[in-house]
Amino acid sequence: MTQPVTPELRAWVVAQLSAGHSVAALRTSMHMAGWQEATTDAALAEIERGAADVAPVTVTGTARAMPWPDLDGSPLYLDAGDRRVHVLHTLAHPRVVVFGDLLADEECDALIASARKRLARSLTVETQTGGEVLNVDRTSDGMFFERGETEVVARIEQRIAALLNWPLVFGEGLQVLRYGPGAQYRPHYDYFDPAEPGTPTILRRGGQRVGTLVMYLQEPAKGGATTFPDVGLEVAPKRGTGVFFSYDRPHPDTRTLHGGAPVLEGEKWVATKWLREREFI
Repeated sequence: MTQPVTPELRAWVVAQLSAGHSVAALRTSMHMAGWQEATTDAALAEIERGAADVAPVTVTGTARAMPWPDLDGSPLYLDAGDRRVHVLHTLAHPRVVVFGDLLADEECDALIASARKRLARSLTVETQTGGEVLNVDRTSDGMFFERGETEVVARIEQRIAALLNWPLVFGEGLQVLRYGPGAQYRPHYDYFDPAEPGTPTILRRGGQRVGTLVMYLQEPAKGGATTFPDVGLEVAPKRGTGVFFSYDRPHPDTRTLHGGAPVLEGEKWVATKWLREREFI
């Protein structure tokens, strides 16, 4: 099957050439990432000809539309359609908001029960190739629901879309994770690094990630906070609570470096929703 020369691939090639990488080096990286020789040659030829439609797909300005709750007037509560959600904490840079009473206890129980039988060692996205790999920095077990897979999943996704003012179809499937004693996820970014050769493959499904919502389904007795090392913020993993953060460009300047601190006692369950810049397919 022929691989198309996508706008994302063109943008990545432009960025790498601008950074001083040679055409030969790009060709090698693309082949290692699984791009066919014909696609590689076509993409490089387009750039060398100065094709008019080559343009970066990542917007670096601050005026772009972003997922975010309506916090005008500093409300204590937000209407999420089927539920009144508490606003517990907000931060401007990085853009963070902590929601209370986001999920009901029965919703947390239902997600855990549905996910438990499908758990496997968690993988991370491999931006060298666009696939998934085991990562020593992530020691949880997890699974993904398809969008709208169950009645509970569909209801929560509708609530998230209303709360964050972002189309439901721009969201990835809901991921549920279990962290046992000692399990953690070391600090990382959720956006896809534009400098990696596998990123154009990943972006074809819905563009960049622009926001993350972590919802706590079961709280451990000790540990397990969501941490933001750049700003010294820790969010306690209280059941039914969620922490949302957005990032308007794939760059450390967003200060969205975050991690899951080790669980010291008990078991932590979370559900994570990643939001893309366009429809996720």
